[in-house]
Amino acid sequence: MADGTGKEGGIPTNLRLLLVLEAMAKAGVPVTPTEVNQELGLPKPTIHRLFTTLETEGFIQREIDGRGYSPGLRLREMSTGIISSLRIRTARVAILSKLADEIGETCNIALPDRDAMIYLDRVETKWPLRIQLPVGSRVPFYSTASGKMYLSTLDNRHLKNYAQTVKTEALTPTTITNPEELIAEVQEVRSAGYALDRGEFMEGMTAIAVPILEANGRLVSTLSVHAPEQRMPIEQAIGHVDKLKAAARKLSSLLSES
Repeated sequence: MADGTGKEGGIPTNLRLLLVLEAMAKAGVPVTPTEVNQELGLPKPTIHRLFTTLETEGFIQREIDGRGYSPGLRLREMSTGIISSLRIRTARVAILSKLADEIGETCNIALPDRDAMIYLDRVETKWPLRIQLPVGSRVPFYSTASGKMYLSTLDNRHLKNYAQTVKTEALTPTTITNPEELIAEVQEVRSAGYALDRGEFMEGMTAIAVPILEANGRLVSTLSVHAPEQRMPIEQAIGHVDKLKAAARKLSSLLSES
């Protein structure tokens, strides 16, 4: 029907694309049209046509296996915009500011993107010596606390694939570039519930990150603090874990209220 209210498989035609995106978001991993259609029950040609439309328009993108699909650039930008909406951001920055005051160092929120973490928000330390990583900066998964925190949420198969295929660069003398060592490090992160950067991304900088979780327990972003090693050695960074986790719980609650 021209007004988009016709039904196919019991679903109004003007809802089908949205329901496909919703199903993909719920899955949290790359999915195939067949897997999504187990929930929607649309005719096979229809579900494939919907996926083709979303891929052509940049909302989803095909995975390297040629079968699965994951969020594309337009969908990722949309989700970032939603998370950054003014009302949520005001409350989020208030939580970050309080944490930065308590710890005395720069605090950040970062989102996982396809191949890196993107800084969404930050509150700077009052110290004149600062590490410049402005909002919008992209940093590798393998060499940062926030990135390793995200990697710890991957299942073992996806983690192994990442570790064995990512093109690592020795950014500093302590950057982990060996796949087996990276996997072992990420497994330690899973057990500890926090991730560390021991000068692996930037020489002389330490960082610690914890997860910000959705209501279903899935990581949506990370909360971290970083500082020059001379001001915040690793032992001191670990001492801030409880403060970070308490702030992360408050940030998680904002997601459920939005």
